[in-house]
This record gives sequence, structure tokens and C-alpha cells, in this order.
Amino acid sequence: MSDSILDTLQERDEDSQTFEQEAAEASIGLVSDRHKARIHRGMLCVLVGGAAWGAFGTAAKYLLDVYGVEPLWLIDAREFFSGLLFLAAAALIDRRRLSEAAHDVHALGRIFVVSLAAILFSQIAYLYAVDATNSATATVMQALGMLGVLLYVCCKARRGPRKREALGVVMALIGTYLLVTGGNPSSLQLPLRGIVWGSLCALAQTALSILPKKLMERWGNFVFNGIAFLFSGVLLALVYQPWNHMPPLDAFGWILVVIGITVGTFLAYGLYLQGVKDAGPMRAVLLGTIEPVMATVTTVMVLDTSLSATDLIGFGLILGMVVLTA
Repeated sequence: MSDSILDTLQERDEDSQTFEQEAAEASIGLVSDRHKARIHRGMLCVLVGGAAWGAFGTAAKYLLDVYGVEPLWLIDAREFFSGLLFLAAAALIDRRRLSEAAHDVHALGRIFVVSLAAILFSQIAYLYAVDATNSATATVMQALGMLGVLLYVCCKARRGPRKREALGVVMALIGTYLLVTGGNPSSLQLPLRGIVWGSLCALAQTALSILPKKLMERWGNFVFNGIAFLFSGVLLALVYQPWNHMPPLDAFGWILVVIGITVGTFLAYGLYLQGVKDAGPMRAVLLGTIEPVMATVTTVMVLDTSLSATDLIGFGLILGMVVLTA
């Protein structure tokens, strides 16, 4: 009798272990599915946000060249008013975390630092690069930020670059050389000002792909962006005083400014940084190649800018670098 009871208990224990194992496997599958869905959502966010960013570059070039808008005026308008949009969205969707962040001095300090090192830096570098060259070239130079992300990943993982990553670096260097010189080492295809701002643009892209991630995971997209954009917008306004530099805009010019704030900043930054959070910085930079593609298409179509064969080859090599190293 005791042996029978013991056998029964053992069978039940085995059944229980089997059930727990199956439940654990199902749970892992569920988590995996959710993780995949999150990555796919992040990839979609990066694609749409990158396309909006690339298209805005062309609108910004039009404002700078045709209306004589100063880059800092446009940057401050984008920073301040998009910050208000992000905060309004946070108040509607994530009010609890917005209140917590507003009362957390340590968190506000960290957001302030990242807002200067990533948000404001990327805005200034990009628009001045657009002003010195064109939106297509500036956006492709920005893609070189992938090299900074690669360096960060290699240092964090304590490893050297893999073969395909090393090949990507060589392609990036050749592509940059073609963009800068047009294939002729004795001349500069790009002005020195464009080279400097394009290089800073790449550095800013690296910072934007890495620095905000942890803060966004803690406070959410709208809360982080709202506070960060408002910080940088107010600080820039105090230094630059945009009310003393009002451009002579007509109705179409103001429409472009509004599009720059809502689509080129609120939508572009919100979706791109959400994509960084969900899909990770490497996938985000890879899919962010939609930016130079969109910028190139809109530059040629809207601004009637001609691109040489060496420009297109340089663009292709830099985009190939992103694919290889991501």
C-alpha cells in the first residue's frame, strides 16, 4: 500500500514538473513574441521618423535659402514648440510619470545634460550642415554616426570590429572621401564649413542614438522629450533671443515652419527615439538610412539640385557601411 501511494505521488510530481516546464516554455514563447513585436514596432517607428526627418531637411534648406531664415531661429522654434507638444501629450497619456519627473531633481539634471549633449547638439549640427551643403549631403554625413555607435558597442563588449564591420569602416571612409573631394584629391567638393558641420552632425547622431535610451526607458518617450526639448529651447532662447531675429515669412513660409515643428521634430524625434528604445541603437541607425534616401529624393525633386556620379557613389558606400556594421 505504501509503495502504491509512493508511486502515485511520484507520478503526480512528474506530472507537476512537466506542467511547470510546459508553462515556462509557453511563457518564454510569449515573452519572445512580445519582444519581437516590440522590435518590429521600433523598426516601424524609426522608418517613419527617419522619413519625416529626411523630408524636413529639404524644407529647412528652402527656408534657409529662400526666406533667409537664420538656423538658430528655426532650431529654437522647433525646440520650444515641439517641447510643448511633447509635454501636452505626456499630460494626456503619462501624467503620473510626468509629475514624478518634474519633482525629481536628479532626473531633471540628467535630462538637462542629455538635452544639451544629444537633442540640441543634433539640431544645431544638422541644420548648419544643411545650410552649408544641402539636405541630402548633410543627412548622409549624419549617417556616419554609425561609426561612433560601432565604437561604443565594441568598447562595451570589449571586442574588436568584425570583418564586415571593418569593411564597413573602409566603405565609409571611401564614401566620405568621394563626397568631400569629388574624387579629385586636389580640390574640395564640399566647403570646409560643410565638412566641419557634417562631421559634427555624425558625432551628434552617435550621441542621439546612445544617450537618451535609459532615460526614455525610465520616463517614457513623451515625458523625456517634452522636458528635454523645453530645456534646450528655453536655454537657446535666453542666449539667442529669437524675437530679435524674426524672418520675413509669408503664409507658405509659416506653413513650412509649422510642418518643421510638428512633422520634422515632434513626429520625427518622437518616433525615432521610440524606435531606439524598442529596437535598439544598432537597428535604429540601420533603418535610419531612410533619412538620406528621403532627403536625396526630396532635394532633387523639390530644390532641383543636381548630384554628380561621385556623390551618388559616396552616398551608396556610406549607406552600405550602415548595412554592414549594423
